Amino acid sequence: MSLTPILEETLIKRSQQKKRTSPLNYKERVFVLTKSKLTYYELRAEKRFKKGSVDLQRIRCVEIVKNNTTVIPCQNKYPFQVVHDSIMLYIFAPSNESRSLWVQNLKEEIKNNVQIAAKFHPQFWQEGEWLCCGQVDKLAPGCEGYNLFGDISRKPLPPVPGDESSAVSSGQHNVYRFTSHIKPSEPLLISLSSPKTRRPPPPPPPAGENTQEETGPREEVVIALYNFEGLEPHDLTLRKGEEYVILEKCDVNWHKARDKHGEEGYIPSNYVTEKESDTLEQFIWFCKNVNRNKAEEQLRKEAKDGGFMVRVSSNRGTYTVSLYTRNTGDGSPTVRHYQIKETNSSPKQFYLAEKYIFSSIPELIEYHKHNAAGLVSRLRHPVGDQTREAPKTAGFSYDKWEINPSELTFMKELGSGQFGVVRLGKWRAQHKVAIKTIREGAMSEDDFIEEAKIMMNLSHRNLVQLYGVCTQQKPIYLVTEFMELGCLLNHLRQRRGTLGSQDLLGICHDVSQGMQHLEQNGFIHRDLAARNCLVNSSLVVKVSDFGMTRYVLDDQYWSSSGAKFPVKWSAPEVFNFCKYSSKSDVWSFGVLMWEVFTEGKMPFEHNQNHEVVMMVTQGQRLYRPQKASPHIYSLMKMCWMEKPDERPSFTELSLMITDELEADGPAS
Repeated sequence: MSLTPILEETLIKRSQQKKRTSPLNYKERVFVLTKSKLTYYELRAEKRFKKGSVDLQRIRCVEIVKNNTTVIPCQNKYPFQVVHDSIMLYIFAPSNESRSLWVQNLKEEIKNNVQIAAKFHPQFWQEGEWLCCGQVDKLAPGCEGYNLFGDISRKPLPPVPGDESSAVSSGQHNVYRFTSHIKPSEPLLISLSSPKTRRPPPPPPPAGENTQEETGPREEVVIALYNFEGLEPHDLTLRKGEEYVILEKCDVNWHKARDKHGEEGYIPSNYVTEKESDTLEQFIWFCKNVNRNKAEEQLRKEAKDGGFMVRVSSNRGTYTVSLYTRNTGDGSPTVRHYQIKETNSSPKQFYLAEKYIFSSIPELIEYHKHNAAGLVSRLRHPVGDQTREAPKTAGFSYDKWEINPSELTFMKELGSGQFGVVRLGKWRAQHKVAIKTIREGAMSEDDFIEEAKIMMNLSHRNLVQLYGVCTQQKPIYLVTEFMELGCLLNHLRQRRGTLGSQDLLGICHDVSQGMQHLEQNGFIHRDLAARNCLVNSSLVVKVSDFGMTRYVLDDQYWSSSGAKFPVKWSAPEVFNFCKYSSKSDVWSFGVLMWEVFTEGKMPFEHNQNHEVVMMVTQGQRLYRPQKASPHIYSLMKMCWMEKPDERPSFTELSLMITDELEADGPAS
């Protein structure tokens, strides 16, 4: 429900980071409003790249911006504002109608928010002051009362300087028809009256008068989930469990924060969580990426009576307590799974046994640590995710993508690929990295360097993190996360016969999660295969080399008849028309699943490329691997549907694989 767009339109966003305003600070973005988020994307070559997102629950004010004097240096002349936390987001619509629709729908979605502003600033923050009241503190209290339920479309709309078409003649009425998203069957007819003279803003409150209404925006406090040692002078060191105040959200991956000692600096956003949020990640017993099979494996390995963990359930939006006990009738140890149930009340409450209901999951866990209350045992020993480690950061620091080659130490060769040799190395003599040398003439370097900045922002547990590039000399280097166990294809072949079906499915799940993140950010891999996935020391599988094939300068590689072209992994629309999409990646994922369940065999191993093209065109598909159940094979065949639209998305595939991993039995 929350993913269904309410509104979607190309609007213009004004940068929040620049003190001065110039045309360079205005960015065209595709804005998408859903029931839970306002997200904006950069559109490049028909692909979307997510640039930012605002949780609707955190929005405090949505209103038009009155603008009688400021010249707006972009083509959209109708501004409105979205205030969330302590941040002011200015968005410019192309017309009055567009602006009204966005403000009306946003107001409708946030009307039940707890933190709604009492007052707001009706004009711009510009050149270091509020134009409405002259205050020079950006976080100064608003100067005009905010009416969340006010129908902004009935207010007189101010004329736009220099835009004669916006003027409304005296006595003239313009009529616009809006279709309400909430009641689509009831069009709303609105009459816009001619503008009136704007009243001067009220004076600022007298010194010393500080009512609750007029206090500034509440500070956002976060808790560190991991330790972070700042690598640059402008970074801020994090200590796990300590609190920090967010000062500025620079981008989706980096925030500026202040610690309890008053020190300020940049921190990775994926290392912290909101103090007042209901996130469970701060607790050792929460294992976000552990499925039923892995939970049982880890609890049996610990073998402690009362050992437990909380994990995401296969039932969407719910959680399961997995509990190890020796208290069985025959004395043999077992693992029981209890789904955490929710009440229908508002606010919702949680329980394992109906008699014992709690307002939060941590409270529930704390109670059952001391009382079995219907469980086979008390929750005695929290067991953490053994693969849980601090996530990788998008670059070594905020806004740092160019790496000085003098800071790199080259060590042993790890292998070679399409673009050149890959070596193990260290950055600043302490951080292990993989360094990929780009052989001169192997790729279109200028295009790739521009794309690399975007690729760095793709940060996910199942994507190999790009840390930066060295472009100031030849050859250029790519510096990435180091994956200790190397290529997935070799990993499968080396461990042939030792991996069970659940292990193999877990590998596919890791890859599907990484590809889901690429899909959600409008990024196409184009060469997904086991050889282009890597494995780390915790046996986490990550997708590598996404999007790289676009920059290959090798005619043989691009020709579907050439030996280098990955025909055996390619969808029909790719080898026939070079038409790539996320759905062509889905086809390749089906072949990767086949590679995994055959433990590293070559697809169509007895056929040459031109034969494979003919076979696939005629409807032939790879056979069912021995270790793949009929249901798993049916997932592969879904990926190999002839028409791209008939194939599932990676979101759907990831959910289906999760269900399969949980299919051993229901919660107790």
